[in-house]
Amino acid sequence: MVTSDTPSRPAGAPSGAAPAELAAVHRLLDANLDRAREGLRVLEDWARFGLERSDLVARTKDLRQRLGRLHRDAYKRARHTATDPAAGLGHPAQAERQQPRAVVAANAARVQEALRVLEEFGRSVDPQLAAEAAAIRYRLYDLEVELLARDGAGGQRRRQLLDCHLYLVTSPVPGLEPVVAAALAGGVRLVQYRAKEGSVGDDGSPLTDGVRLQQARALRQLCARHGALFIVNDRIDLALAVDADGVHLGQGDLPPAVARRLLGPERLIGRSTHAIEQLHQAVADGCDYAGVGPVNATPTKPGREPVGLAYVREAAAASAIPCFAIGGITAAGVPALRQAGAERVAVVRAITEAADPAAASRELLAALEREH
Repeated sequence: MVTSDTPSRPAGAPSGAAPAELAAVHRLLDANLDRAREGLRVLEDWARFGLERSDLVARTKDLRQRLGRLHRDAYKRARHTATDPAAGLGHPAQAERQQPRAVVAANAARVQEALRVLEEFGRSVDPQLAAEAAAIRYRLYDLEVELLARDGAGGQRRRQLLDCHLYLVTSPVPGLEPVVAAALAGGVRLVQYRAKEGSVGDDGSPLTDGVRLQQARALRQLCARHGALFIVNDRIDLALAVDADGVHLGQGDLPPAVARRLLGPERLIGRSTHAIEQLHQAVADGCDYAGVGPVNATPTKPGREPVGLAYVREAAAASAIPCFAIGGITAAGVPALRQAGAERVAVVRAITEAADPAAASRELLAALEREH
C-alpha cells in the first residue's frame, strides 16, 4: 500500500531490496536531509544577520523548505543514533574555521555533499527527492558565490534599492534626456532605460543600437550625477557597455540565472511578474526586485490583462524582495495602492508625458510619502 508518506517506486526500479538494506537507505537519506537542511540554515542566518541581504535569505530559505517538504516521516522513523558508529565524530578542521567566510564556505560544501548523497541513493527509492536534490545543488553553486562575495558595489546597490520607492521606466519620447533630468531633479532615484524593438527616435526613424547606446550612456551619466540607480531593460550587452547598475527582464527574456552568470553577483536583476507564482519564482531565481502588474490597462503593455489590486495585495504580503506596482499608475491612484500594501510604484507616462516631469515626480513621491 502506498501512502502520502511512502515514496512511490518508479517503473523499472529495483524492488527486491531486503528490509534491512531499505532501512539503511532510509537512515542514510534522513541523515543527509538533516545535514543539508542544517547547513542551509547556517547560510540563511549569515545572509540575514551577517550580510543583511533579504534576497539571499529568501533564496536560501526556499531551498531549505523545498527539502523539508520531502523529509518524509518514514525516514525520520528509521533514525537510530545509538547504533550510528560515526555519531558525534568531529574533525580538527572544524576548529580552524575562525572567520565567517570559512564557516559559510564549509557549510556550503557540506550541503552540496549531502545533496549529492541524496541524489545518488534517492534514485531507486525516492526519485522525486533525487531530482530535487540535483536541482538544489546546482542552484547552490551560484548562491554560494553571492554569500561569499564581499559587500562591495553589490551591497551598496541593494541598500540603495531599498530606499527607492518611485521607479521611472522610460519610453522613446522626444527630448528623453531633459525629461529624465527633470525627473531626477524631482526626486527620482531609480531609472530604467526601455527602448524595445520597433521603437522610433525623435525623427520618426527606427532606433538603431548605436542610438540606443548613446541614449543609455547619456542617461547613465545623468543618474550618476544625481546618485541614482540606472537599469537597462532586457539588453544585458547594453547594460554592460554603459556600466549600468543592472537589468530588468520580462517573462519572455533571458532566464535570471543566465543573466546572473553574465552580469556577476554585484549588479541588480529585476523581473516583471503578473501572478504570485511568477513572483515566487523570481525570488527563487535570485532577482533583486520585481515589477507587479499591470495594475491597470496600459498602452505600454498592449493586450496584457490588468491584474488589479488583488495581485498587488498578494505580492505585498508574500514577497521578500522589493516590489514595484506598475501599469497605468498616477498620483491619484497611489492611495488605493498603498491601502493594498504597496510601498513602491513604477511609472512611465505619468512622468514622461507630463508637462512638468519634475513636478509630476514630486507629486508621486508626496502621494507615497517618500523622498525617493
